[in-house]
Amino acid sequence: MLTYKTGLKKGIPIALGYFPVSFSFGVLCVSHQLPLGLATLISFTNVTSSGQFAGVNLMLSQSTYFEIALTLLMINARYFLMSLSLSQKIEEKMTTLQRLLISFVVTDETFAIASLESQPLTFSYMAGLMTLPFLGWGLGSLCGELIMDLLPASVQGAMGIALYGMFLALIVPPSRKSKEVAIVVVLSVALHCLLHYVPLFAFMGDGFKLITSILISAAVGAKLYPKEENV
Repeated sequence: MLTYKTGLKKGIPIALGYFPVSFSFGVLCVSHQLPLGLATLISFTNVTSSGQFAGVNLMLSQSTYFEIALTLLMINARYFLMSLSLSQKIEEKMTTLQRLLISFVVTDETFAIASLESQPLTFSYMAGLMTLPFLGWGLGSLCGELIMDLLPASVQGAMGIALYGMFLALIVPPSRKSKEVAIVVVLSVALHCLLHYVPLFAFMGDGFKLITSILISAAVGAKLYPKEENV
C-alpha cells in the first residue's frame, strides 16, 4: 500500500523546483508595490504558477474582476481534467473531505507523479506527495517578499522580467517539440499584438484582449490540428 512517507519522498524534487519559481513570484509582487504578504497569501490559497503570474499581470493592468476570473478559468481549466483522471485511481474508501483536500494541490507535477502509480492512490500517499510542494510553493513566495528589500536596486528592477521568463518557460519547450503548438503560440502572439496596437480595438480591456487571442488561436488550432481519440 502507498504510504505517507512514500509520497513525501516523491514530493521532494517537486518542492525544490517550485521554490525558485515561487520566490520570483514573491519578488515580482513586492517590486510592483503590492501589499506585503499578498504574494504569500495568493500562493498558499491558489497553488497555480501560470495562473498566479497571469492574475498579477492582469491586476497590475487594472483589468476587471470578470476579465481576471475568465482568464484564470481558462488557464486553470486543465486541473478539472487532471482531477477527473485521478478520481479513477484513488481508493474507493476515500471520503469526500479527503478528496477535497488533495484536489487543492493537484498540479501538473503532482498529477504526473500520481498518475504513474500502478496501485490505488491512498489519502496518506496523496497527502504526503502534496505536503512539500505546497510548503515549497508558499514559503518560496514568503522568502521572495521578505528578501526583496535586501536586494540591490538593480537586481530588484531586473526581477520584473520574472513574469515574462515564466511564460517563456511554459511555451518554448512544447513549441520546440511540436510544430502545431508553435504555430498556435505564434498565432496567439500575433493576435494579441494586433488587438493591443491597432487603435480600432482600444475599447477592449487588457484582459479581454488576452482572452480573445487565446480563444481564437485555440479554436484555429483545434480546427487545423485535431487529435484522433483512441477508442
